[in-house]
Order: sequence, then C-alpha cells, then structure tokens
Amino acid sequence: MKLTFWGAAQQVTGSMYLLEVAEDYRILIDCGFDMERERSEAPTITPHYKGSAFPFDASLINVVVLSHAHIDHSGNLPNLVREGFEGQIVCTAATYSLTQLLLSDSAALHQKRWKKYHKQRTHKKEPAQNTAEWYTQKHVNDAEEQFFTLQFNRRFQLTQGVYVTLIPVGHLLGAAAILLEVEEEGTTKKLIFSGDIGRKNYPLLPDPDPIPEVDYMLCETTYGARRHALNGAAEDIVQEIIYKACVEITGRLIIPAFSVGRTQAILYTLNKLSVQGKLPPIKVFADSPLAYKSTQVYNRYVELLDDEAKAFFQTHHSLFDFENLIYVADMKTSRAISNHNEPCIIISSSGMVQGGRVENHVKVNIQNPYATILMIGYAAEGTLGRQLLNRSKVLEIKDKTIPILANVAHIDIFSGHGDQEDLLNFVRSQNPTRLKKLFLIHGEPSSMETFKEKLQEEGYQHIEVPSRGKTYEL
Repeated sequence: MKLTFWGAAQQVTGSMYLLEVAEDYRILIDCGFDMERERSEAPTITPHYKGSAFPFDASLINVVVLSHAHIDHSGNLPNLVREGFEGQIVCTAATYSLTQLLLSDSAALHQKRWKKYHKQRTHKKEPAQNTAEWYTQKHVNDAEEQFFTLQFNRRFQLTQGVYVTLIPVGHLLGAAAILLEVEEEGTTKKLIFSGDIGRKNYPLLPDPDPIPEVDYMLCETTYGARRHALNGAAEDIVQEIIYKACVEITGRLIIPAFSVGRTQAILYTLNKLSVQGKLPPIKVFADSPLAYKSTQVYNRYVELLDDEAKAFFQTHHSLFDFENLIYVADMKTSRAISNHNEPCIIISSSGMVQGGRVENHVKVNIQNPYATILMIGYAAEGTLGRQLLNRSKVLEIKDKTIPILANVAHIDIFSGHGDQEDLLNFVRSQNPTRLKKLFLIHGEPSSMETFKEKLQEEGYQHIEVPSRGKTYEL
C-alpha cells in the first residue's frame, strides 16, 4: 500500500492524497485547489503531465473520498472528471450540497479569468497562468453526476477489502474525518485522514466525534502553533464590538467572512442578539449571493447542527433571519453599501480579503477612521487579510501603498479550525506506542514544526512532515 502527498504538504491549501492499495485500486482523498500556487507570480506547471491540472493520470483514479466542501479540498474535482475520472465522489449529503454551490461559484470566477486572460493576450501581454486548472459550469455539472453520499458513521465498502467511514469533526456542515480500513495479505490496516478539525463549542456545529485507534494518521496543523483566545461567549464579544463600531463612533463595521460556514455562524449569533433585544436597530448587509444559497443549505440540514441550534430553530423557526437583515444580490447595490451613510454592518466574502466583494469594501473604507474592519479567522500569506492581521500601518494593494486609517480588530471566536489543544486532543485518541506513522499536513512549515515538537513531548514518534510528491510505503 502506497500513500503519496500531492497537496497541502508543508502548506495550508490544495489537499490531495493518493492511496494505492492491492489489486491496482487508487483512492484519492480530497481534490483541492491550491490557493498558494494560485497567488504566486511564477508560472505554475504541473510536473509529468503538461496541460494537466494533476501530476497523475486522472483516469486511473477509482474513487474520491471528500472530507468537506471548502474549495481547498474540493476545488479541483471538475478538472479530475474533465481529465477522465469516471468513479464516484463519496461524501456526506451536506458536503455534496455545499460543494455544488462552491464549485459553481469557482467556475464563474474562472470564466471571468478567461475573459481577462484573452483580453491581455489580444494586447500581446502574456501573463504566467496555469489555465489548465480553470473550468466551466459544464465541468461542474459533469462532476455533480458522480457524487455518492453517505451518512456519518456508516461503514461502507468501496471495493473488496476496502472500507470507508465518515466521522463528524465539526469545522463545517457535513465535514468529516475519513477512516479507511484496508485488508492486505491477511491483515487490516487502518488510516485516518483528519480533514479540517473543528473546535469545541463552535456556533451551530456539534463538537468533533471521538476517533478510533488506527495504524496511520494524517493530521492537519493549520493552528498547530497557536491557541484560541478564551474570551467569552460569541454573542457577548460581538455585541461589544458592534457597540464600539456602530454606536460609540456611529460608523461602519465590515466583516470579511467566507460565504460558507463563517457567515452562517455570524448571522446566527446576530439573530440570537436580536432575539435578546441586544442588537442595535441598524442595517446588516449580507453581501454575497453564495452566502444566501449556503444559508438555505444549513436550513435544510438542521438535524446535523448542535442541540442549542436545533432548540433555537424549534422556538423561533429560523436560524438566520432577523429584522434589518438584507441579502445583497447585485454588484450595483454592493458598491453602494460601501458608502452607506448610516451605521451598518457589512458581512462579505472572502474571509482572507483576497478577491470577492469584500475587497472593494476594504479598499473604499481603509482610510475611513469611522470604519472598523473585523478579521475573524485565518488568512494565508500573500493576502490582504494577512496584512491586516499583522497590524500593518499600510496596505499594499497591487502597486499602491495605502495608509490604514480605519480601525482593525481581530477575534478568533468564529474560526472554524481547532487550535493547538484541539489538534492535540485529536492525536491523543491514539496510543503513542501503537501508532506506526503520524503525518502532519495542511499547515505552514513553522506551525508544523511547533506542533511536531509538542507531539514529541507527549511521546509520539515516527512523525513525518511530507513534501509535495513524497510517497510512503505503508
């Protein structure tokens, strides 16, 4: 049995792992878009297969198992199908529903890039682009036909001697750790792929389920070097920030938030404040058509939410709708609300302030001392969001240097990723003397190294930090 690391190896995005078992059967775990490579100015050429989005023959993959819907885990599925993959894409029903939305949104973005690319070529300006990774809605539709959904904690046979179980891990609606059991030469080997591990007491979502003992573990390390601040309930924190930003200085609160997951957690928190009479009578703009669609998906899967959310839904018949909430559909209205002349809250994507409508809101308001930009989660290197998190005095946008006069705040209560202690608890499900190999993935190198040292202090050995393309015999 061989395991090759084709993504999220010594970086955060692009999750993709190839497991080859006996009888020439190949399992691809996640098929994510590599955001770091996308942001690089260097040409991006995939080794071995010129003109392909992959370093392997997609037609030889037998099945894909998808941990959750986020684009850095699912974003290359249409390309896999386009290049000849004919097998099933196995995931939970909620993950399927959210992935449909995210892939369609990604296809629309790729379409815009194509138009820009052809315009530049017309003017004989040839940018370094890997257009092999760009796809259309047709490719998304083709991929959707190959999804096969499983319930949580249901053991399912993929092929003779190979079984999969999807275990809830919080983080996002439908997200799962992937347990694979492989029978080879009279023995059974167990592997667990963490996906993205959620945190305890996160708004809307249940805590991660316990993980069984395995032989091999792949553990994400996004927050392997940090702990979340323990600073109270989400409603109390948000209420205080709203008061300072919209009441004390009668200004504008801009919240960059991913449309799927973070926006729902924020809207749910605002709804609870509204029910309690603690939300000021100001407009709340949810500026993302994708956020509106994904919110409807959350409403369809209330049974997957935590007990508090289910009770709230039973009492109030809505998780997200409250007075003064306005969903913004068109770009004209989106641009207009950047200069809304009364105190308001604008929730818009992307969470890293890299593209999307929120980038315009930030640009328009970055020199407005009456505006507050609230960062609520992780932002990768090279993004505008990371500049804001680093408390920079200026914002570097393309060739411009803009002084930051707006107020910049940061809270991590809405971060969907488990912190160092949550990740340690995930690994602690395993006996250090029995775990044959522990692979650290999906993190920046410094985070991985810090987390590795923590694990070694607790007695874990045989820890690997794979590089991209590295293959291990298991």
